Amino acid sequence: MSHPINVVVWGEFRHEKKNPKVAAIYPDGMHETIAAFLRREADMEVSTAWLDQAEHGLTIERLAKTDVLVWWGHMAHGEVQDEIVQRVKTRVLEGMGLVVLHSGHYAKIFKALLGTTCSLKWRESTDKERLWNVNPSHPITSGIGEYFEIPAEEMYGEPFGIPAPDELIFISWFTGGEVFRSGATWQRGNGRIFYFRPGHETYPAYHQAEVQRVITNGVRWARATVRIPDDCPNSPALEPLPSDPEAADRSVTGHR
Repeated sequence: MSHPINVVVWGEFRHEKKNPKVAAIYPDGMHETIAAFLRREADMEVSTAWLDQAEHGLTIERLAKTDVLVWWGHMAHGEVQDEIVQRVKTRVLEGMGLVVLHSGHYAKIFKALLGTTCSLKWRESTDKERLWNVNPSHPITSGIGEYFEIPAEEMYGEPFGIPAPDELIFISWFTGGEVFRSGATWQRGNGRIFYFRPGHETYPAYHQAEVQRVITNGVRWARATVRIPDDCPNSPALEPLPSDPEAADRSVTGHR
């Protein structure tokens, strides 16, 4: 039997401390709400980390054991240390999965991996969101029908400054008329990335069953299957090489 998926749910844990409306919806923090429904899955071991912990809770040792990192950020993108961003990026390139939620579209780590602005339109109002499942055979949409609706959510609108997705999973429509590529995947190095749009802090999207199901499916899909360290090892030949009179000189000088 394979080992459980080691999941770390990362959040800023700032809105919940500053805004009573957010605290009422997510009293233990948004990261803990997400972790709670993932912990119901028998094949997952789930822990949390947040911005104000030492090293943002993402030490080298912890990331080395992480199969999938779930990321939610919004008001403090700029406070995430560049050293930690590079650390996470390296782990993704080595094989760790990354699930980026909602306003994490503007997180340093998402921009660093995609290499684009990741900008968009937004409106916090009375919009309903209808998410159309445009990839019904994909593992991330398992258990999701043709579409589902979120009664009230922040609007995100196109153009969305991302590179063309490897796979488009959901397209959202909002009451105000906008559409948005609200679920998309990419491969970067050996790691899988899934972006999923819902989850503004003043709305209870992470309590909704369909949203929970998509995130759970996304974690399973993004699970690390390999780890290939980011280095350039000198490689011995598998077969005997022809005699090379200059080989001895190169081995001394290190010339390649």
